[in-house]
Amino acid sequence: MWQVTGQKRAVSLFQRSLETGGVSHAYLFTGPAHSGKMNLARELAKAVNCTGADAPCGVCDSCRKIDDLKHADVRIIGLNSNDTAEDAKSKTEISIDQIRQIQHSANLPPFEGKYKVFIIENAELMSTEAANSLLKTLEEPEAKVIFILLAVDAKQLLETVVSRCQPIEMVPVPFREIEDALVSKHGLEPERAALLARLSRGWFGWAVTAADDADLMERRDEMLDRVIEVMEADCETRFAWSAQVAGKFAGDRQYVYERLDLWLDWWRDMLMIKAGLIDNVTNINRLDELKEAAE
Repeated sequence: MWQVTGQKRAVSLFQRSLETGGVSHAYLFTGPAHSGKMNLARELAKAVNCTGADAPCGVCDSCRKIDDLKHADVRIIGLNSNDTAEDAKSKTEISIDQIRQIQHSANLPPFEGKYKVFIIENAELMSTEAANSLLKTLEEPEAKVIFILLAVDAKQLLETVVSRCQPIEMVPVPFREIEDALVSKHGLEPERAALLARLSRGWFGWAVTAADDADLMERRDEMLDRVIEVMEADCETRFAWSAQVAGKFAGDRQYVYERLDLWLDWWRDMLMIKAGLIDNVTNINRLDELKEAAE
């Protein structure tokens, strides 16, 4: 059984591919942070290597090893893969050396599973050299090898790389579905589940992370407080803040995306209140502030 909340279209596509033997050699999963890209990628890796009756069964030796990140044929490559903690601090791109390492491994047959699966996290951070090197492998794929690229936006990747991958776009999950999953699968109280579902903006991964990490909610509140403060400030302060945030983009894109999302959500919430659509407000825990700001 696929342990995925939402993303029914993608799961159905994978199920049909498994039934017909039409699994692609390369996929590109796109969506914001915490949208479930990594979870879906790991479920696909389990499905193609599962030895149980209903792939991915989640209980066979192969599925368990993938869950525990101990499967010899499933590798996750990211910004800080194989780096020491000190080296990782200054790294801003996935290097060609990292891609060459997985290319060498891809040329070898699977060791213990049916397929070799390489999951490239933050694929948009590949250097141009790394992306061009990967392109050669995607153009001449080995049998029983699957590449899964994870990125925020396909536009941040080389067009030639994108064209060699089957696109899978993550879609927001209905609030009610997230709320029900938080209660039934994660044991949250209904009131807290309802709040996190709304704040998640439809991304189940964010809701689960927030449920387990109190610091995430605290950081969100602090960021939102700052965004509101800037909104209410003069033009000079706004421009200074914008320049400071924009300056982070090259080294920490997530820093920028988080603040822009909060800015957009706050304005959207005010519009919802003005239109009398309170049920559509995201920041429901700040309803009084929003009503005052919307006056």
